Amino acid sequence: MRRTFFRKLLTYISSEDDSDVDLNEDGKGQCIRKRRRFIRRNHIQGHQRLYRDYFAENPIYPADLFRRRFRMRRPLFLRNLNEVVTHEPYFVQRRDNVGRLGLSSMQKITVMAYGVTADFMDEYISIGESTAMESLKKFCETIVNIFSTEYLRSPNTNDITRLLAVADQRGFPGMLGSIDCMHWKWKNCPTAWKGMYSGHIREPTIILEAVASYDLWIWHAFFGMPGSHNDINVLERSFIFMELAQGRAPPVNYTVNGNDYTMGYYLADGIYPKWQTFVKTIPAPRGNKHKHFAKAQESVRKDVERAFGVLQQRFAIIRGPSRMFKVNERDDGDDLNMEYDQLDDDLPELSRTHTCEFMDFIERHLRIRDNSARHQIQEDLVEHQWLLYSQQ
Repeated sequence: MRRTFFRKLLTYISSEDDSDVDLNEDGKGQCIRKRRRFIRRNHIQGHQRLYRDYFAENPIYPADLFRRRFRMRRPLFLRNLNEVVTHEPYFVQRRDNVGRLGLSSMQKITVMAYGVTADFMDEYISIGESTAMESLKKFCETIVNIFSTEYLRSPNTNDITRLLAVADQRGFPGMLGSIDCMHWKWKNCPTAWKGMYSGHIREPTIILEAVASYDLWIWHAFFGMPGSHNDINVLERSFIFMELAQGRAPPVNYTVNGNDYTMGYYLADGIYPKWQTFVKTIPAPRGNKHKHFAKAQESVRKDVERAFGVLQQRFAIIRGPSRMFKVNERDDGDDLNMEYDQLDDDLPELSRTHTCEFMDFIERHLRIRDNSARHQIQEDLVEHQWLLYSQQ
């Protein structure tokens, strides 16, 4: 599910904060802990400045500048703000032990809008670096918990019906979207791992596999593979066809060139395998039919490319290199303490009988990778595209 991607990304983002305790070495090479530094910031003045500039009845900066700087309209920002404050007490403004008002919810959330370093907005919003980092993590967790059921999900029956209707209008009946991978640069990659995470970009990257539709809605996301992998390696490890292979995916029924099909497909580029679930372009097409189909396929497949572009444009943290991505080192040998001599003798007996569920799984898995069915779908789409072109 897509929520797995965001939870995994959030786990990687949750790296250690910089400590407020300074460590200095004395003449003997021993570390001496200094007292924690405290900066008395005027939180009320920072909130009033922010409210007067953007959220007052007659703000200093108009709506177009708000949208450009916050990358969303003011009503949408206020809606997210109210939802986050309702579900997470951390963003509710409180008083400290001496009665001073703390940071407001606007201050804690606005610091993330600009996509800059954590201490860049300190003078304007009056928020410290460690608090800004903590607010980022709390905000991501809260957004996932609130909106995951609505926005971070696989398409249901109603969604597939709408996607098939739009795909039919665009000349590709049965299309559920387009698939591709994006590489996100990892700035602080450990030196020992740079070879594993460096690929054709020659820099350490992390791969995001996504499926996007015409409205730039991302229906599938698989994140975290090292940049040395190609799209095929990522596909073999992702869960994009898990529900389809298990028989839990919503039905997809359509007709192309007089032939009926019961399995949808994604538009993909040339590196993807020749499966029934992928429709690729025709390399070096010959004849007007194949040339027209290749042009149409490459045009519609740009939906996922546009989704990546908008994702990087709206969220500056993705446009730049990742500075907070972290992979926890694991030593599986430390967790294993298996003594085979101490195992019980009355172990359950394994069944070697092929069950109906297992055989159905194998059959669906083979149908997904059926090359002959893929060739037939592509030929029917070529004829369908040429028929639509001749009727224009």
